[in-house]
This record gives sequence, C-alpha cells and structure tokens, in this order.
Amino acid sequence: MSMSRRNLIEASGLALLGAAAVSGRVQAQSIPEAPVMDKPSMQPPLFPTSGPDYQPVVTLNGWTLPWRMNGGWKEFHLVAEPVVREIAPGMVAHLWGYNGQSPGPTIEAVEGDKLRIFVTNRLPEHTTVHWHGMLLPNGMDGVGGLTQPHIKPGKTFVYEFELRKSGTFMYHPHADEMVQMAMGMMGFFVVHPRDPKLYRVDRDFVFLLNAFDIEPGGYVPQVNTMLDFNLWAFNSRVFPGIDPLVVRKGDRVRVRVGNLTMTNHPIHMHGYDFEVTCTDGGWVRPEARWPEVTIDIPVGAMRAYEFVADEPGDWAIHCHKSHHTMNAMGHDVRTYIGVDKRDIARKIRQLVPDYMPMGSAGMSEMGDMEMPLPDNTLPMMTGFGQFGPVEMGGMFSVVKVREGLAANDYKDPGHYKNPAGTVAYEWTGEPAPVRRAQQPVPDPRAKDIGRAVKPGGGHDHH
Repeated sequence: MSMSRRNLIEASGLALLGAAAVSGRVQAQSIPEAPVMDKPSMQPPLFPTSGPDYQPVVTLNGWTLPWRMNGGWKEFHLVAEPVVREIAPGMVAHLWGYNGQSPGPTIEAVEGDKLRIFVTNRLPEHTTVHWHGMLLPNGMDGVGGLTQPHIKPGKTFVYEFELRKSGTFMYHPHADEMVQMAMGMMGFFVVHPRDPKLYRVDRDFVFLLNAFDIEPGGYVPQVNTMLDFNLWAFNSRVFPGIDPLVVRKGDRVRVRVGNLTMTNHPIHMHGYDFEVTCTDGGWVRPEARWPEVTIDIPVGAMRAYEFVADEPGDWAIHCHKSHHTMNAMGHDVRTYIGVDKRDIARKIRQLVPDYMPMGSAGMSEMGDMEMPLPDNTLPMMTGFGQFGPVEMGGMFSVVKVREGLAANDYKDPGHYKNPAGTVAYEWTGEPAPVRRAQQPVPDPRAKDIGRAVKPGGGHDHH
C-alpha cells in the first residue's frame, strides 16, 4: 500500500501495532509501525514536529521514513523484504529492499538524538544492517558474525545508538553483501546539525548511485556481475524515469550523492560551479571547500555539494562516463560506423520485410525511433525535450531552476521557456568556405635511412 496521511500519523506515534517479541533489553512495549511505499515518484519532505528545527531532505524517487518518540528515543522500523521497483515506465525489476522500495526510505534525525531502529527480516536468507559512516558502539555496527548474530528470516533485531555527529551517511547489509546489495538493499541516512542555523540550505536533495545487470525480458538482477552492468541508476531509477531536481531561483541548494556501485562516477552538473561541502567523513570546513563542476564519487563513498541557484533553466545532471547514460546496454554489439549496409539490407528485407539497418552513421537514430523491444526492457537511449530526442538513459536527470516557486514546491514545472535570442540557432546565410587541410611538411631527416635521429637533431651512426 502507499504511505497515506494515516500511515504518517500512526508511524509518528499516535497509533501502535500490537505487542511483539523483541530483544529483552528494549523497554518498548510494542514495535512501531513499518510504513510501506509503492509509489515510484519523489514524495514531499517530512518536516519535524518536535525537537530541533531543520530543513528536511527530499529523496529522488523516494521518501523519508516516519518515526515515533518513545521515552526520549526516536524509534524507526525497517523491514527488509522483496520488492517490485519500476526502473522507468515500461520496465520493473524484482529486487530486495526495505519498506516496499529499493533503495529503502531515507532516515533523518538530528545530532544528539537517541535512535532505536527495529529491523525485521522478511527475506529468504539472513541479513544485517550496517550504518555506513556512523560513529556508534561496536555491537551496533551491523557486520554479521563479527559484531552481531545474523538476523534470521522472520526475526526482528533492535539497534540502539546516539548520533554523535551530523552529516551524510547510508545504510546497507553486511551479510551476503554481494547478493543483497546487487539486489538493491541500501538506503540514505541524514543527520542534521543540532544548531538549526549550521550549514542550513533551502533545498536538500539526496540519492544513491546503484547499478543492475538485468537481461532484456528478465526481472531479477544477475548478482554475480562484477563489471558489465547494463542499467546505471539514481535510486534504482533510470532516465527518463528519474525525477527532476526542482529549485526556486535564489535558493541555496545541497545535493548529496552516495555510491554503492562497483565503479566510481564523475557526477557533472551543467550551468553552475559548486562547492564540495560534505563527505561521509564529515563536513568540509568553509575555508577548505573546493570548487568543481564535476565531483567524482568513489565506490562506497558519499559527497555533498552546494550552489546558489541564480541562473534559471533546465540544467543537465549526469554521470560523465558516457556509457552510464545509456539503458539496457548490449556489450557484444558490433560497431558499423562507416559500413555501407544497403546491399545486405535489401537481401535481408526479402526475408524480414521490417528489417532496419542501424549504426552506420552513429546511434542517434535510436533516440527518435519507436522500435519493438523484448518484454520488460528499455531503449538504450530515450527521452524527449522541447527540441527533440534527448538521447540519454541511465544516470541522467535535470536541475530545473525557476523563479516564483513556493518554498517547498517540488512539482515538475515543465520545459524552461528560454528568453528570446538565447537559444542556439541554425545559420541560414552563405555556407562556410571549405578549406583543405594543409599537407604536413616532410621531415628532411627522414631520408637518413638506417640512422636514428637523436632528440637534439644529431645522428647516431651504427
């Protein structure tokens, strides 16, 4: 079911589930409800109703997990379970995640909070949860067999710790990690400063980088894949299914990105330069921040950057590894650029009338063609803008900066209306003169056959 207003109220502490058996150390008389989300769109931020104020984050194509207060403890309930995730319209994947989605819901709290997190396992195998980057007691670190017993199927474990520092973190299993993370088990964890004014921004976006290898027509990721992934995702979504980052002109904006793929990702944002302000190790002091337009996110790391949205427009944000902005990549596809396939195409059409030869002049023709696809897969490049096909996929979205938005309005405002005279245009005057490239001047020393030319111009006689 979707997380309704009633779910939010109940999960915030106004209603409880029936009593259930948990660790004897926990004084709670019941487990807080575990809200479930099945909508693939980005949900509104969850504002605090008590305690220190903060600007809540918004999760691309995700949501924030509600909590309840219980005797000074902030209590959450995560459920590890199989989920069905829409990767983009036209394709779903059978993944593992938390509370109905992959990635799981974002957990938000405040520095100094005492947290009690219930974790119920509805997977077919044991699991744990590791709180990546958090400073906490060793027995709460979530490494199965090393710091705790595994959480067996059907069991509920409790993690209790105090948040010792603010920053940008995540959670994921440390049990059968190769399989469980390949299946989509991960989530964001944001700890806000105790001082509401410290590092405050107007809009705060979060998303995780993940990747899958799902064969066309298939639904379950290939968990043994090490490098040859075919779907590169923001929060288990690919373009054109990734929500835009909607921003009001003049806002100070933070973007937090975590990487749980098997390779690094240079995340590039058009239209702005920005300052790197936070890692999973902590906040970067103002005097130590550095300017970028592309920030490389290493494997298993998190980065946050900030900018002031002073330039309206539709600005691309994407991984700069070009094959990471493609969907359903075929790694054995041959290159036919420059090959004349007209004769062979005529012969093939005698057997297959609808055959279309592709690739002789690049792959852009795939962006504006509707071609039959296998069930449950996506075109390699897709998506349309106001000027035609965008020819992207995978790790690609748009930062949409607009004037006149309400403070917490994240609705897609549509295409940017460019002021007159500010769009690149076709030249319709006289064609440019064609100039032949000059032939290179031959090196006279090349006549000295059999003698090597020294760097200084002399000869080495043999």
